[in-house]
Amino acid sequence: MDFPHDFTTRMQQWLGASYTLLANALQGDSPVSIRLNPAKQAMSVDGWERVTGYETRADTNVMTKELKGCEKVAWCETGYYLPERPSFTFDPLFHAGCYYVQEASSMFIEQVVKQYITTPVVCLDLCAAPGGKSTHLQSLLPAKSLLVSNDVIQSRASVLKENMIKWGAPYTMVTCNDPKDFGQLTHLFDMIVADLPCSGEGMFRKDRNSRNEWSLDNVKLCAARQRRILHDIWPSLKPGGLLVFSTCTFNVEENEENIRHLIENYNAEVLPITIDNRWRISPAINESFPMYRFYPHLTKGEGFCLALVRKPIKHTYNHESNKIPICVNPYRPHHPRSSQTTPCCNDWIKLADDSFQFDVSKNRIQAIPESLSGIYRLLSAHLRVLYGGVAVGEIKGNDIVPSPALALSTCFQSEAFPSIELSKEMCIRYLQNEALVLPESVPKGYVVVKYQHTPLGFVKNIGTRANNLYPQEWRIRTRLPLSSSNAKNL
Repeated sequence: MDFPHDFTTRMQQWLGASYTLLANALQGDSPVSIRLNPAKQAMSVDGWERVTGYETRADTNVMTKELKGCEKVAWCETGYYLPERPSFTFDPLFHAGCYYVQEASSMFIEQVVKQYITTPVVCLDLCAAPGGKSTHLQSLLPAKSLLVSNDVIQSRASVLKENMIKWGAPYTMVTCNDPKDFGQLTHLFDMIVADLPCSGEGMFRKDRNSRNEWSLDNVKLCAARQRRILHDIWPSLKPGGLLVFSTCTFNVEENEENIRHLIENYNAEVLPITIDNRWRISPAINESFPMYRFYPHLTKGEGFCLALVRKPIKHTYNHESNKIPICVNPYRPHHPRSSQTTPCCNDWIKLADDSFQFDVSKNRIQAIPESLSGIYRLLSAHLRVLYGGVAVGEIKGNDIVPSPALALSTCFQSEAFPSIELSKEMCIRYLQNEALVLPESVPKGYVVVKYQHTPLGFVKNIGTRANNLYPQEWRIRTRLPLSSSNAKNL
């Protein structure tokens, strides 16, 4: 399939003879890459039989998994390329949040955090769905940092919420707001990640339909929309705060020209990121400021562009929209609206160096890390919050029904419940939201379902059967016969 004529002409002008290499790369197959969750220690053996298995290595006090026979993503400690794409849908540990399937180039954000973030921050991932960068940020940010993951589209925000719950980190909020809503929260965020909607040239290989949708008019429209978004969120960034600007497109209008706009209109400072020349990351086009371009013919991944800017300490830009002055210490704990929870909740969930405040609203129990409870409530008053902290359970009469999110949390104390280790076939039936029949030795009541010692969720064992408590909206809808002939695809 040919590329749009205007796209070819422009890229030949910018890249010269190497455009042919780019065009050839965009006609090939996309590499498959995953990123492991360092807070969840299990990794699928069965799912990686073709990868030759895995081995454990000690890394300070965290045990992580290192895949044998897989090429590492050079700029990401937990990123790996797979030789081919397995059926992730039918790996229970994918649903348990043990790893995330993410495009490798976008994992470069790890270098920003490692080189510039050393103390706890309040971070906004503005256009976060489906959750690749947000789950990565949760694994990277210093302890007790708060990550606000947002998407303006409800359906995308729902997927983002699911992925953040499965990743399991408690210091998070998921919101569904327009960028202008954040602009009213003056000087609140230490760091904003803005992976902005774009014309998608870097995805021509992965999404062939994007070629048909491309036009010069769409490029101009995307560039203008990006500037509006940057204008809307700039007031919410603290003086001296960091803005990570990124797109998955190649053109200068949506990349270099927008960074130039920030420099000239907002007095932004563009910061360098130390890279290894062996990564073959390219510089900005016709600009002296640092920008990091990923071309598929040079780096193993899709097209991607990133720049890091810092807001000036002496901030003089006058934003005309109404502002909400942040006049309280956002880290100051507030008392929860209700503290009437049963003592058992304290045994279900624990933090190593913090404590939870339990909040009851409409019979639902939410656990909020105490060190950040103040800013949780501040943001809840001004944003549409879909999720925050850890959902513990729902009060029904004299019973508390544990939440699926509780089992997936990295703070879950699984020994508080009886548990059962299931086979892969049984796990897939569970993930398809089917009722299960458990052995007679399993106690009645709420039971944790595990695969390779990793919690997937809860069932309520009533003896003759176990009622499935896995969320209907998360269930696997595909029906694949679990015969020996297709076991290798699982």
